[in-house]
Amino acid sequence: MRLRGIRSSRNVSVRRGSGRRGARTGGLSLAGLVAVLAIGYFTGIDVSPLLQGTSAPTEQSRPATAEEDAAIQFSAQVLTTTEEVWSRIFAEQLGREYAPPQLIIFSAVTQSACGGASGATGPFYCPADQSAYLDTQFFVQLDQQLGARGDFAAAYVIAHEVAHHVQNQLGILPKVDDARRRANQADANALTVRLELQADCLSGVWARSVQGLMERGDLEEALNAARMIGDDHLQRQSGRVPQPHTFTHGTSEQRARWFERGFDSGQIGSCDTFGAQQL
Repeated sequence: MRLRGIRSSRNVSVRRGSGRRGARTGGLSLAGLVAVLAIGYFTGIDVSPLLQGTSAPTEQSRPATAEEDAAIQFSAQVLTTTEEVWSRIFAEQLGREYAPPQLIIFSAVTQSACGGASGATGPFYCPADQSAYLDTQFFVQLDQQLGARGDFAAAYVIAHEVAHHVQNQLGILPKVDDARRRANQADANALTVRLELQADCLSGVWARSVQGLMERGDLEEALNAARMIGDDHLQRQSGRVPQPHTFTHGTSEQRARWFERGFDSGQIGSCDTFGAQQL
């Protein structure tokens, strides 16, 4: 992704100064640990209870690494592209103003208005403080452990969290949250899948609008990332048979298809997953 000349967003807050050490895998194999962490990273769920026998990471003060500084700058520039894209789309397609979210980039652990955040919770959006949260280790996990390589894959995930903010701005997120509270677990999961697939579609809308910044292979990087973080793929990685009634983000095929739908249309209106008969 060509970001030279793109300014860094001012809506970024960096919380650093802590690190991880002393973690042990206990009853989990290394492969099992990676699989569990992968699920946490892309479902926004704290998977700490699943890390049986794993000691909690301790923290120590340390300076930021060059890799972390580069990741912070990259994230701030990607956030700028989302601000420009959604400000224009809100004005052109909705006739209204877009208010961008904050991006909180942290190391190891932090607090949000939605609760604690760590590497186990993964990238997530908190509507209570209208902020997206991103651990600096996310980029390493995405590339080396999940097989979703490339800078545009990382940009896609940032855009996905911003898409949840778009849903919040449109009033979709609070309505779905209210419906989920009144639903049984299976129906609540089904609503969450539609919410997440809509965010994938909105990420595609963003991607279409930044085509001038894309390099050869960028689109495939985003599609591959969507496939790598599908519920069915992640459950297989953890050694489980996929259980559709437990899905909260959609299958690999669904995530890639809805991203492509947004990319092909460039229209918010094409992302109505709640009105779709088939996902």
